[in-house]
Formats: sequence, C-alpha cells, structure tokens
Amino acid sequence: MENMKYVFVYITNPTKKEAEKIARYLLKKRLIVCANIFPIESLYWWKNKIEQSKEYVLIGKTTEKKYRKIVSEVEKMHSYSVPCVAKLPVGFSRKYKEWLIGEIGVQG
Repeated sequence: MENMKYVFVYITNPTKKEAEKIARYLLKKRLIVCANIFPIESLYWWKNKIEQSKEYVLIGKTTEKKYRKIVSEVEKMHSYSVPCVAKLPVGFSRKYKEWLIGEIGVQG
C-alpha cells in the first residue's frame, strides 16, 4: 500500500444527471471509491470560437492503476465527443487509503 499511487480523476459533464450516472457506474464497477460533484462555469475553445457553459465536475477518488480503465469506460458513455478526463496525483491519510483499497482493491 505504501508504493500505491492515488489520484483524483477529474471529469467534466454537461448536466448533473450525467455526472451522477457516470459516478454510479464507476462506483458499481469498483473503479472509484467515492465521487464528488460540483457545479462550475467553463470557458473553452470549441470549433474556432470561445464558448461558455455551465457544467458539472465529477471528481472520483481512486488508484493510478485504475485510470486507463476509467478513461475507456467514460469515453464509451459520455455525451461529449471529446470528454475531459484528467488525473491529479493526491495523497490520502493512512486510514483513508486502507478504506479505499478495502473497497476497490488494487487490481488495474
């Protein structure tokens, strides 16, 4: 567990409903142990112009080993043609790490 790498997986979504659907799917597949969903305002380039929209960020807590599978699953079900799925390295307390591994295991 000490050599294990932990990440937040950051996923933007067009609606709260879609963020919740993806979160529940990733939880059921045991790819993440917890999900947080936040409303945000986004500005971004799309088709040669700057767009602005309301979105919902899903932050999933997991291990580095599960990231590729998460990307694959999200890309299959996300409504965006180019979904943002990013990982951020994090550190967790010992007790949280033990709980995380107990719930989702260490397999990739």
